[in-house]
Amino acid sequence: MTEHRSVDERRVAIAGGHGKIAQHLTFLLAGHGDRPIALIRNPAHEGAVRTLGAFPVVVDLESATVDEVAKVLAGSDVAVFAAGAGPGSGISRKDTVDRAAAILFADAAEKAGVRRFIQISAMGAGEPAPAGTDDVFASYLEAKTAAEEDLRGRTKLDWTILRPGLLTDDDPSGEVTLAEPPVSRGAVTRADVAAVIEALIDAPASIGKTLVLTSGPDLIRDAVDAL
Repeated sequence: MTEHRSVDERRVAIAGGHGKIAQHLTFLLAGHGDRPIALIRNPAHEGAVRTLGAFPVVVDLESATVDEVAKVLAGSDVAVFAAGAGPGSGISRKDTVDRAAAILFADAAEKAGVRRFIQISAMGAGEPAPAGTDDVFASYLEAKTAAEEDLRGRTKLDWTILRPGLLTDDDPSGEVTLAEPPVSRGAVTRADVAAVIEALIDAPASIGKTLVLTSGPDLIRDAVDAL
């Protein structure tokens, strides 16, 4: 893999690089002089992520080996797991993407020596599924919970788990609630999630923490500083 890298830029590898949160994050990082590396499954998405400022790498986290992904992550400063099976996927893909791919990505980060690791999880992970939850969504929460539990057991990663609330495509507000659970359920824009991820990269106080994110009264910078 050949790419140009300036001396000062951070190299941020993003799993699920064509997802909506990842695209917002890519745009922010590139605009601030960093180098996003977008791991994408579909070669047809290369042009889209490149336009946003990312260096695309085609790799399928459901079939790749740890060594293959570690080669992609080599030289990165940060790894962000933003992948997900997505709407319309069934129980099996909730497991292979939201659990297994997250664990594979963390394994690869360790192997590549990338310490800073941010994992996007989901509000409701770590808790029993509410009564009446359909089987697919229950499996999604189980997969996210298992990925979180795996990450908490790792000592070679400076990890942060971020649990956003109900995701919307509204314009960013720049104002959030960011705290360790319990936090009341709420919604948050994908653009605000991306802005929080960017702010968390250089927030040592967030390392080793599970944080819930919803819209709220605090400016993003203030919410992160308050950690």
